[in-house]
Amino acid sequence: MTEQTALPGAPGTEADTKPDAAVVRDALGVGVAVGLSGFAFGVTSAGSGLTLAQTCALSLLVFTGASQFALVGALAAGGNPLTAAAGAFFLGVRNAFYGLRLSQLLALPCAVRPFAAQWVIDETTAVALAQPTRRAVRIGFTVTGLTLYVLWNLTTLLGALGAEAIGDTDAWGLDAAGPAVFLALLAPMLKNTTERAVAALAVLLGLGLLPVLPAGVPVLVAALAAPLVLWARGRRAGGAEDGAVRGAAEGEGER
Repeated sequence: MTEQTALPGAPGTEADTKPDAAVVRDALGVGVAVGLSGFAFGVTSAGSGLTLAQTCALSLLVFTGASQFALVGALAAGGNPLTAAAGAFFLGVRNAFYGLRLSQLLALPCAVRPFAAQWVIDETTAVALAQPTRRAVRIGFTVTGLTLYVLWNLTTLLGALGAEAIGDTDAWGLDAAGPAVFLALLAPMLKNTTERAVAALAVLLGLGLLPVLPAGVPVLVAALAAPLVLWARGRRAGGAEDGAVRGAAEGEGER
C-alpha cells in the first residue's frame, strides 16, 4: 500500500487525497489551540503544592492533559497519592487503545514506535483518523504531536512560574480549564446512543459520588460506566432476540 492510497475506513477514496498544506494547517490549529491550555495546568499544579520540577516533569513524561489535571486535582483536594495516581492512570489507559488503531495507520518502523507512543493522545488521534491517506495520517500525527508537545511544555513552565503572581488559582477558575478542554474534545466523538449513554452515566457517577468519596475515587468509579452500559445493552438485545424467537414460534404454532 502506497502512502497516497486511501486507508480502509478512512473518509475518502484513492482519488480523494488531501494536500499536505491542508493537513499541516489543520494539525497546527489543533496543536496551538490545545497547547496553550498547558498554562492552566502549570498554574493549577503549582497552586496545588507541586514544585516547578514536578510540574514540568508531569508534562514532559506523562503528557496527557486530562490525566495530569486529574492527578493534581485529587492531590489538591487532599486525596491519597496512590488513589490520585490510579485515577490518572485509568484516564490515560485510553491512549493504549488509540495506539492499537494508530499503529495500523502509521505503520512506523519498530525503532520509531517507542518515541511516537509518547504523542498518542486525544488530539493526535483525532487529527490522524480524519486523514484519507497514510501520508496525510503521518503528517497530521507528527505536526500535531510536535506542536502540542512543545507548546504544552512551554506553557506549563510559564504557568508554574507565574502561579505565585496570580495567587489563588481557584478564584480564577483555572482548575476547570483541563476538564473543559477534555469535554470539548470528547463531545464531537460521541456519535451514537451507546457512547452518549456511557458519557452521561460517567458524569452522573463522578459528580454524584464526589461529596461522599475521597478525592480521586469518583474517577475510578466513573470508569464502570462503560461496562454497565454495555451490559444493559446486551441484556436489552438478548431480550429483543428472545421475543422475536417466541413470536416466530407462536406464528408457526398457529399455522
